[in-house]
Amino acid sequence: MKFNSFKLNVFIIILILGFSMHHFHNPLHGKDKESIVKVIHSIEGYADKPTEILDIKDFDDVRVVGFLYNNNPAYMTLYKNVWGNYKWKSIEVRNDETLSAFLPSLPQNIPPKMMYVSTFDNKLTTSEVDVNGQLVKQQFPTNRAFAPWVDIPTHD
Repeated sequence: MKFNSFKLNVFIIILILGFSMHHFHNPLHGKDKESIVKVIHSIEGYADKPTEILDIKDFDDVRVVGFLYNNNPAYMTLYKNVWGNYKWKSIEVRNDETLSAFLPSLPQNIPPKMMYVSTFDNKLTTSEVDVNGQLVKQQFPTNRAFAPWVDIPTHD
């Protein structure tokens, strides 16, 4: 009887150690630029293309990353799990554009925001968008990868 109990305890310890090693030493944790690139390249259809992280912003447990994927504007959303690692939720790439606007899904307590991503080939210097009856204007440097954020006006 004690021998079976010993086997069970050893098995449980091995499971706990294996689980811990996987979750705490997993290189796909999304905590820094290098690991975010690894996360992107681990997603089916997103491997083996040049990827440059331009901006990382955290909103509570939501991390939004603006980046270039094969010199195309892109963004991804990651969520922090109980171990403090970030797991990807969504990703979007806009092919054949030099400037794109993205509306990431943010926590409800965060005012809505729009993120632009421009490539090195961008020649546009200004964007003007009417949002809820208000003009939202953003300046861009030309020929520079850039990922600025703009607050979206809400109805009052």
